[in-house]
Amino acid sequence: MAAVIFLVAAAAGGGSAVWFGAQGWGKAANQSPPVLPPATAEVTRQTLTATSEYDGELGYGVATTTTNRLTGTITGLPDVGDVIKRGQSLYSVDGDPVILLYGELPAYRTLKEGDEGPDVEQLERNLEELGYDGFTVDDEFTWRTAAAVEEWQDDLGLAETGTVELGRVAFLPESRRIDGLEVELGAAATPGQPVLSHTSTAKAVTVQLEPSDLADVKTGAEVEVELPDGKRVPAKITELSTEVQAGSGQQEEASTVVIAVAELSGDKAIEAAAGYDQAAVDLIVTTGERKDVLTVPVTALLALAEGGYGLEVVAGGTTSYVKVDTGLFADGRVEVSGAGIDEGTVVGIPE
Repeated sequence: MAAVIFLVAAAAGGGSAVWFGAQGWGKAANQSPPVLPPATAEVTRQTLTATSEYDGELGYGVATTTTNRLTGTITGLPDVGDVIKRGQSLYSVDGDPVILLYGELPAYRTLKEGDEGPDVEQLERNLEELGYDGFTVDDEFTWRTAAAVEEWQDDLGLAETGTVELGRVAFLPESRRIDGLEVELGAAATPGQPVLSHTSTAKAVTVQLEPSDLADVKTGAEVEVELPDGKRVPAKITELSTEVQAGSGQQEEASTVVIAVAELSGDKAIEAAAGYDQAAVDLIVTTGERKDVLTVPVTALLALAEGGYGLEVVAGGTTSYVKVDTGLFADGRVEVSGAGIDEGTVVGIPE
């Protein structure tokens, strides 16, 4: 408390905290020796990193649903946890498989000879990746494409029509892990009917954020995940989506939340998380970083009467007060700069 009183007295006398200390308050013969602070710390030079932590759920990310486009009976379903890759069956209708192919553009029409468009190119690229040839991967469905489709259909046990009917394939960005089933074997299959839900095959953390958090959380950002055992592993934000949640009562309005997905990065991170199928974890996001700066404990800061902050500098058995500019706050320390403040400077820690 004495330090604050000294600073206020200096301000009231028209001087600054720096001037007050520099003038050597207490040097008169009738004054007692200066009282040193109860504790001290040295100014250190370091990289200061500020972070924010969010509660997350370790799993496989947000699940999405595949909707059936065929008519008949559900005759085949995968098991929850199965991983389905390009060219494999997601489920079956009337004994015929619905095949997973990779692509961003959803199927929206039957594809046949004479058709043109990006969906044709997407189909042809998948056929090529599955080992079929004799055609050019472009946006034209030619007789050569039809011949490759017939060969593909023969390998799957389908009727060799050379035409890909709407609903026979589901285009998804990558291999998928089955998260849940929406129907049972023997159920009627109708267009528009949800059949199963699926996720990424990569371990990921899902976090609910406030819209204001988007200032710090960006797609592609490198982050860390703290596992239940305390180990931290690297991850990357791969998806940000917005949801509107209805209010729970008559007086509550709908609210907007952001769902962030962060996938674990690298084999070591995946190995460290292998023992957790689902678990509560912390997502750690870097919100600021200052390299090679001078820092002191936050508890060393003194609030100045004229505004701002100061430090009590201890040297040669005496103390003086120096006004400082502050920067980044992190981990109980703060970036500082000011006249006479350098690495190794000793500052007081008030009670």
